[in-house]
Amino acid sequence: MHWTTPEERSHLGQARRKQVGRQEHSELNIKARKTPPPELLERSMRGRVPALIKLKYELMAQSPFGYFRGAVPVMAADLAVLPSTGIVSQLCGDAHVRNLGAYAAPDGRLVFDINDFDETIRGPFEWDLKRMAASLVLAGRESGHKDASARQAAEKCIERYSAQMRAFAKMPGLDVAHFQVHRLSQVAPVQAALMKAERSTPQHTLEQLTEPKSGAGKPGAPRRFRELKPTLTRVTGAQATAVLASLAPYREMLEPQRQHLLSFYQPVDVAFKVVGTGSVGLRDYCIYFEGNGPADPLFLQIKEEPVSAYTGYLPDAHPVHHNGQRVAEGQRAMQLQSDPFLGWTHIGGRQYLVRQLNDHKGSIDLPDLAGPGLQAYGEVCGELLARGHARSGDPLVIAGYLGSGDGFAEALAKFGSLYADQTEKDWEALRRSRKAKARP
Repeated sequence: MHWTTPEERSHLGQARRKQVGRQEHSELNIKARKTPPPELLERSMRGRVPALIKLKYELMAQSPFGYFRGAVPVMAADLAVLPSTGIVSQLCGDAHVRNLGAYAAPDGRLVFDINDFDETIRGPFEWDLKRMAASLVLAGRESGHKDASARQAAEKCIERYSAQMRAFAKMPGLDVAHFQVHRLSQVAPVQAALMKAERSTPQHTLEQLTEPKSGAGKPGAPRRFRELKPTLTRVTGAQATAVLASLAPYREMLEPQRQHLLSFYQPVDVAFKVVGTGSVGLRDYCIYFEGNGPADPLFLQIKEEPVSAYTGYLPDAHPVHHNGQRVAEGQRAMQLQSDPFLGWTHIGGRQYLVRQLNDHKGSIDLPDLAGPGLQAYGEVCGELLARGHARSGDPLVIAGYLGSGDGFAEALAKFGSLYADQTEKDWEALRRSRKAKARP
């Protein structure tokens, strides 16, 4: 078996420039669309809860950025018709400014990293960067920045990604695997997310999502989920039994020490929760557990996972037998530290991811990106994407392709601006379509 030398890996990256030049990444070929965006979106709604599809479209119609969040199938198709480097890493798949956030690591410390992997899959590394660049431009426009400023934030993001990847290419592999970004708390939007996460304790979630059972308002009284329709609805009867039964296969895939910890927690109540924008309409259940009494709550989220929107465009991707497992393993591949309760299960014929719900989680809001926050945050996004790709791909190959100049960053920033423009057009088309359907 031939062991590839570091020099060969770097030269392999350089050779991929013949396949697609770095400046070519600025191009967007909308005329090559084979399927109109409304049809792609309609296909992605199949199998979702019919009553919630209208809500998803309403969320997407609120703003161009809202549309962007819900339109991964559209961008996946748009990326697939463009020339690709073929340099593969684990993709977040939905790399945008609000899919990074703070959460509690297994040791209890708060960390900030990419934290949404519903679309994760192995694919060309630049697809994550193009989606992130477009999201920075859209988020910049929505948070009051001029186009030039928003585009500069996208360029700084890719410059930071490239510089960090070049650094990773020179580091020992074990150091790359353990690399931590130490300056995160100095970036205002990240600091805001960390402060939200610090307040988002299990006790805070208990107060937000549950209430004392009827007639039991004293401290320590039994609790159950609140009814906050349509976003939170209690589940009872056979449906609740099926959700609780899914814990059995979930327990089996956990590490023994996690199984032991979970054994001290007893399920108390089950609810159906509406989450995010892209995930609206998918089945999402929450289980409220108690450990050492009511003051020791644990909330697990059991989230339906369909195939990644990129699957049909990546025939050489690893075959997937369980989409919950795909998401969990993709998350572990890219994150430095992951949720200790991360796992997967099934309910009937549907596949689910299992994770903690709101355990010290906090994300940025677009107003946090006003002023200098956007560019600083863009650099953080670039650095964390570089770490995720270096952990799951080959930093020498990627760095070999990127080279030493800024041409790649300039091209990606241009692409981000063009794709933001196209997203606004697609959003306007969606709004017109919805208004036309609403007319008597």
